[in-house]
Amino acid sequence: ESDTASEISFQFHRHKKTPSTGSHSSDMASVSSVSGSVLSVYSGDFGSVDAQGTVEFALDYDEKNREFQVHVSQCKDLAVVDEKKGRSDPYVKTYLLPDKARMGKRKTSVKKRTLNPIYNEVLRYKIEKMVLLIQKLNLSVWHNDPLGRNSFLGEIEIDLASWDWSNRKLNWYPLKPRSLSAVNGVDHRGVMSLSIKYVPPGSLGKWPKNPPSGEVHIWVKDVKDLLQLRPSGVDSFVKCYVLPDTSKKSYQKTRVIKRDTNPVFNHTIVYDGFHTEDLKDACVELTVWDHEKLTNHFLGGIRLGLGTGLSYGISVDWMDSTQEEVAFWQEMMLTANEWIEGLLPLRSL
Repeated sequence: ESDTASEISFQFHRHKKTPSTGSHSSDMASVSSVSGSVLSVYSGDFGSVDAQGTVEFALDYDEKNREFQVHVSQCKDLAVVDEKKGRSDPYVKTYLLPDKARMGKRKTSVKKRTLNPIYNEVLRYKIEKMVLLIQKLNLSVWHNDPLGRNSFLGEIEIDLASWDWSNRKLNWYPLKPRSLSAVNGVDHRGVMSLSIKYVPPGSLGKWPKNPPSGEVHIWVKDVKDLLQLRPSGVDSFVKCYVLPDTSKKSYQKTRVIKRDTNPVFNHTIVYDGFHTEDLKDACVELTVWDHEKLTNHFLGGIRLGLGTGLSYGISVDWMDSTQEEVAFWQEMMLTANEWIEGLLPLRSL
């Protein structure tokens, strides 16, 4: 049923006092340092302000420096957030979507007490042209709140594949209400098919107790509809950690499947050292990466756990499982010694 079976001991007791909340590899560092999610595109308090006004900007691609440039000029007739004072403190924010984690966001300075801010700023992205052409530019305007409850003032989204790159002039665009698809989290990165199983200590009988400690089995079957970063496809592989353990003993990965946006991995991993009570504090993190010679690019991932935000009583940012991921993990906890099958959407981590 699988081409590779690997077994790794997982020692939870070493991490109970000081679980790691940092990045666990050079690749993940680039992800954890940038929010990189659709929720981040719309971060803050939407407020009750209706989008209005216009924004003036121009797009350009610098072939020599391989740099995408967004020339943000100004906005006019923006919505009023503070009605008592008749003011807004606007700034402009941009994302490239689907939101590649390594790209992150760019934003202008904040202009205070104005509905007609003038920026004259250039937001820059170092990116290959062919990668840029499979993305969309999301440009949004926000009111900056000192308490972090920023209010959405309007946006525009541009499909860069159909953009006229000979047009380098500043043009005015009407600001629109926020996209329902983005608000609902439609950021399709692909879907992973997998099965998991928990084998409690001593549950298989025989002498000595088999297994002497609990085991979590993870069977990564395949992924469908991965983001395609190059015309030739994507060379993908899957990384696995069981958090809070970020040591080399916890790290496992599949082989690389080349030039395929629907890779079949059929890879099984077994982690031992699990006690039943550890399951509520652990999190299986599976991430999919595009393999290149110099660096690997994050494509999406899932986190299987209870999503409580806590691990051994300590607040951690990686215990953030979605409802689907939590339900999948809970079913495994309640159904010992049986494979639980799942089909879970990849997301930003």
